[in-house]
Amino acid sequence: MDTTQASKTRTTKPRINSAFKDLMSVHWWMAGCYLVLFVTGSLMARLEREVSFRASLYDFHKSIGVLTMALLTWRILTLLRVWSRKYTKRTPKLTPEWWRIFALHCSLYLFMWAVPIAGFLLSNSFKSNNVKFFGVVLPDIFPKNKAMVDIGRSLHFWLAYTFLAFVIMHMLTYGKVVRANWKRLVNFMNKKLRKKQEV
Repeated sequence: MDTTQASKTRTTKPRINSAFKDLMSVHWWMAGCYLVLFVTGSLMARLEREVSFRASLYDFHKSIGVLTMALLTWRILTLLRVWSRKYTKRTPKLTPEWWRIFALHCSLYLFMWAVPIAGFLLSNSFKSNNVKFFGVVLPDIFPKNKAMVDIGRSLHFWLAYTFLAFVIMHMLTYGKVVRANWKRLVNFMNKKLRKKQEV
């Protein structure tokens, strides 16, 4: 009996770890994408229309936005895998802290969906076939409608910066994790630099 349980634990645990590793992997890929989106979004909004690379920067920004939506879909499916394995064994303790973290994460997922959708609204309302994924024109979600351009612009702006505020709250909540990963990154970069210097 003990041997059977031990073998079940050995066979089940790697799958749980694998699903969790997938979840953390897509988490950091998306974090990198959102960093690029915030930097490019802030930059392109300040550029004059005469700047030669302005249109290319907009297309790149939209492409990364579409990529984050694809990653979000993958992330939700992976999260459901993790939850199904975790909560079939034990139900969560519904403490105030658990609800606070749950509400924060639900808000983050809502913004991860709403911000790019608002970007689609802005782009599609301004011009048809206005969203490309690295050169591939994507179907319009919204019809061209000049009256919706300002609404789309305001929604995209305010949702993005509210999302940023929630991201900062998320980082403060998991400050230890952020610091640990920052140390890992610094150590990794230092090792790479030392290897180059040795060569």
